[in-house]
Amino acid sequence: MALTTSCPGLAMVVPQPIERFLEGTGPLLDVRTPAEFAQGHIPGAVNLPLFSDAERAEVGTLYKQQGRQAAVLHGLAVVGPRLKGLAADLAACSADAEGAPLRLTCWRGGMRSGNVALLAESLELPVRLLHGGYKSFRRWALELFERSWPLRLLGGRTGCGKTELLLALQQRGAAVVDLEGLANHRGSSFGGLGLPRQPSTEHYENQLAIALRALEGAEAIWLEAESAMVGRCRIPAGLWRQMKAAPVLEVQRPLEQRLAHLVAIYGQHDPDAVAEATRRIAKRLGPQRTAIALEAIANGEATEACRQMLDYYDRCYDHDLSGRGVVTVELGEQTAEQAADRLLADGLMGKHT
Repeated sequence: MALTTSCPGLAMVVPQPIERFLEGTGPLLDVRTPAEFAQGHIPGAVNLPLFSDAERAEVGTLYKQQGRQAAVLHGLAVVGPRLKGLAADLAACSADAEGAPLRLTCWRGGMRSGNVALLAESLELPVRLLHGGYKSFRRWALELFERSWPLRLLGGRTGCGKTELLLALQQRGAAVVDLEGLANHRGSSFGGLGLPRQPSTEHYENQLAIALRALEGAEAIWLEAESAMVGRCRIPAGLWRQMKAAPVLEVQRPLEQRLAHLVAIYGQHDPDAVAEATRRIAKRLGPQRTAIALEAIANGEATEACRQMLDYYDRCYDHDLSGRGVVTVELGEQTAEQAADRLLADGLMGKHT
């Protein structure tokens, strides 16, 4: 069945369904406002806003108060002076793409992306629209998490180097989704130290959806055993339900090795920031451990500070995995690369079926 668009005059630009749109190689341009884009967008998209946040609000108010015609006329008045610059941006993007069609999207795939597509066509630039816009992408992403995925979890107490091991496995060809990397957070009260600002949960879901899509057909997809929240980002409900039922490979390391790993990660950060993160879990640490940890931080004794906090995190981890089927492997002082080679050589990455 042919897809059509509601934009009058847009006869030559046929909106594409989401899968075909995502398979394209041309620049992905999101013409929504900066605020809409920041809340969430298709990963890899570049924001080329037709309206500013305030301008879109004005158009929306006019639409509600005076109707479509008044809103359209005001929108044209706002955009008109910028058309030359917008056209130049489209031409530059197309030139960089070496002939691949520009891929355009807005919220519903209607007027905003449609009008920009008309402008691109007037410049004889190849262009594609997303049928249903970003809204259709969001529906596709959330449905993706409800599919059955062959998930496997890599577990281990705090400081075992699970993330580094997963990345080493990924470099060796294993199918891996880096939950913490996509969230810009290591998953504890200290997890945001030294990392960029976290995405919104909406955009986190978008990134996870694209990551999963790239692994379709894999026999096993490995993720780190996490709680439902990675910092402020929530793991999608459909994926989280499958994670709770997935088999777990638990890596173990000696306490001193774990402490050294944590000091290497967090010991370089501002002591005040580390102390603030410690205070956030003071009720769970208890007054005595909190006081000892804060004193150790103040004295530059990072190993002792980490030692005081590991008891709390170990108890949380053990509680989360209680009742689960777990296969354990002792890694000793092996590097992430050595451990990855060992797990692959021993066939442990394929035992959980």
